Amino acid sequence: MIMQFRVKENLSQIQEEIAPYRPNIIAVTKYFDEEAIEAAYNAGIRNFGESRTIEAIEKINKLPDEVKNNSTFHFIGHLQSNKVKKTVEHFDCIHSVDSLKLAEQISDAAKMSGKKQKILLQLNNANEIQKFGFSKEDLFKNFPEIMELEGVEVCGLMNMAPLGADDKTLYELFSDVKETKENLEIQFNCNLKELSMGMSQDYKIAAQCGATMLRIGRKLFS
Repeated sequence: MIMQFRVKENLSQIQEEIAPYRPNIIAVTKYFDEEAIEAAYNAGIRNFGESRTIEAIEKINKLPDEVKNNSTFHFIGHLQSNKVKKTVEHFDCIHSVDSLKLAEQISDAAKMSGKKQKILLQLNNANEIQKFGFSKEDLFKNFPEIMELEGVEVCGLMNMAPLGADDKTLYELFSDVKETKENLEIQFNCNLKELSMGMSQDYKIAAQCGATMLRIGRKLFS
C-alpha cells in the first residue's frame, strides 16, 4: 500500500507538471520487481517499460492475470538479435529499433508468431557514439524498406537525449525529433502517431515538445 500511495502521488505530480499535455506515462520497471508493477497498476498505470528481455518475462509471468491482461508492455532497451523472438512474443511495442537489420529480424519473428509487431525507430540525433539509433540520414534512407516489412507496424520515433544536457539543448533535440517525424510523414505519405521521448530528468521539456510517451522510472517510484 505504501508503494501504491507513493506512485499515485508521484504520478499526480508529474501530470500536474506537464499539463495541459497528456502523453502516456510508461512506468519504467526494469529496476523494480513484480510487486512494484502491481502497485503501479493499482495506482492507475497501464503502460510498463522494460529493457532486459529474460528478466522482464520472468516478472510478467508472475503478475496476476488482471494486471497482465490489462497492461501494455513496452521494450525500451537495446535489443540483441538472439532475444528478438522472445521479445516479440511478450511485448506489445518495441521502442528501440535502431537498424534495418533489426527491423527485418523483428518482422520475421512476428510473422512466425502470427502477429504484427508495433515498433518505434530510435533516432540518435545527438550523434552520441555510445548510444544506439539511426542517424537522420540513415533513417530516411532505410525508412521505405522498413515500412514495407509485413510483420511490423511503424508507429513513430523514439529518442534518448544526452544525460546532463541543458534545457536549450533538450528543446532543440526534442523539437528536431518531432520535425523529423513530420518530415517522414510528408515524404513517405504515412501517419506516425507516437513520439517516445523524455525520461525522469527531462520529461517536462519532452512533453512540451510533443512527446506522446514519457518513459519514467525513478521519478515515479522514488
